[in-house]
Amino acid sequence: MKMDLLLDKGLTLSWTLAIQILLATITSIIIYRRHLHPLSPIPGPPFASISRLWHIYHILKGDQNLQLVSLHKKHGHFVRLAHNEVSVSHPDAIKKILGSQLKKGPWYRMTAIPDYRFQSPMATTDPKKKMEKSKAFASGYALTNVLRSEPQLDNVISLLLGHLDGFARTGKEVGLDKYFTFTSFDVAGEILFSSQFGFLETGTDVGNAIANGYWLSMYASAMAFFYHIHVALLGNPFITWLNILPYGHLFDTAIKAMKARLQDKRDESRFDSVEYWFRAMEKHPEKIKWRDVQAVTVSTVGAASETVSCALQSFVYYMIRTPGAWERARKEVIELQEKEGGREERVVSWGQAKRLVYLQACLNEGLRMFAPVPMNLPRVVGPEGLEIGGRRFEKGSILSVNSWVMHFSDEIWGEDAGEFKPERWLREDAGELDRWFMPWGYGYNSCPGQNIARLELSKIAATLARDYDISQVNPEQEWKWQAFFTVVQHSWPCYIKARKTITNESSCKVPWR
Repeated sequence: MKMDLLLDKGLTLSWTLAIQILLATITSIIIYRRHLHPLSPIPGPPFASISRLWHIYHILKGDQNLQLVSLHKKHGHFVRLAHNEVSVSHPDAIKKILGSQLKKGPWYRMTAIPDYRFQSPMATTDPKKKMEKSKAFASGYALTNVLRSEPQLDNVISLLLGHLDGFARTGKEVGLDKYFTFTSFDVAGEILFSSQFGFLETGTDVGNAIANGYWLSMYASAMAFFYHIHVALLGNPFITWLNILPYGHLFDTAIKAMKARLQDKRDESRFDSVEYWFRAMEKHPEKIKWRDVQAVTVSTVGAASETVSCALQSFVYYMIRTPGAWERARKEVIELQEKEGGREERVVSWGQAKRLVYLQACLNEGLRMFAPVPMNLPRVVGPEGLEIGGRRFEKGSILSVNSWVMHFSDEIWGEDAGEFKPERWLREDAGELDRWFMPWGYGYNSCPGQNIARLELSKIAATLARDYDISQVNPEQEWKWQAFFTVVQHSWPCYIKARKTITNESSCKVPWR
């Protein structure tokens, strides 16, 4: 009996001691991070100084970008985003942080899809290794090579226009967020591996892939900070083998199309992106493996599709809410085509769209106002340290730059930074603005598919402005969105009116009315 009492007492003391040690440890960590850490002098939310959880909370809430814009306006160039990360908005931040050869933050490892074996350039954190990988795949993204697929791109865009014509005939409201996303995915498939995903053809979210992408983006944005847990749960070969991931349709379609191209004699008249990558794989088998091509293709599908959809929505949304903007863009397209021809073509050519000065200014301004990627882009300070804006940061500090913060900086863009003003891109000093314009990222990790995105955006925007009148069902209703890894807009239904009654139907898969 006494022995049992002694054992019980001993266990109680052990648990009490363990709890005391745990509390003492947590208290010590909090005190160190809050008051003794090298980043302690940097202002920011108190909770953010002791944990990453403040940041994750606002990622899941979908307002991380607005929070950071507000915090930088309050505290200035430096805001402590987490216990080990500082968000920087100094005018030199883009050049000194993103434009340097600093190692990427560990957050990027999450972009290995579907599991850790698929190391794309995006997921590679070492700058030298990343650039070496990117160089091997550069030919597939080169604009001169992408332009070889412009006729196929026009076919996809014609499918979109066919859907819009249907809504114009019936007078029903349309969710442009849905159809722009369908288009961006199908364009990516066509340009990358000559196979669409079927979203526009069916007019549906095949396999619920896009709807699942909403939750996947939320999960990835937060779980990237707990990478090893992610690997244990989802990002591992076993889960990939089970084929139960929410982006299964996208992954399966991409891999199936590429395998078919490898197994059969390839149509070398089609110069899509994977054709260049296959050739590089055959030429340098020691550098480029089959899995590398898979990784790059799948990651490009996701990145290109989500950013283009966001940018297209931003263009239309701000243009139709800015008096005179849509009409001015239309006039510019028509005047150019009356002079050079092309009015009868279903889709405006890249050769003309890229020379529409005002329309390009509107696209830039839409990207500035609503940058597709709201996440901070982190870099790790190297052994030599880094000085910026009068502050010095030592080895291991994580410094990050946020496109929304930079794009809404009054210091850089002026007091009208929060207003949609395409005219700012038409000023004589507009070239200077490119120094702080980062919708595609910046430096060695800038978006490799931006040529594809710019081509698609320009052609669709010019065609929409020329051929359609678009208005919101409720002009007073502001759209809704959540900012995860990319911004997901929704809830701004529109009415469409078609202005043309005849066009070149030979290139259309969906008949023009």
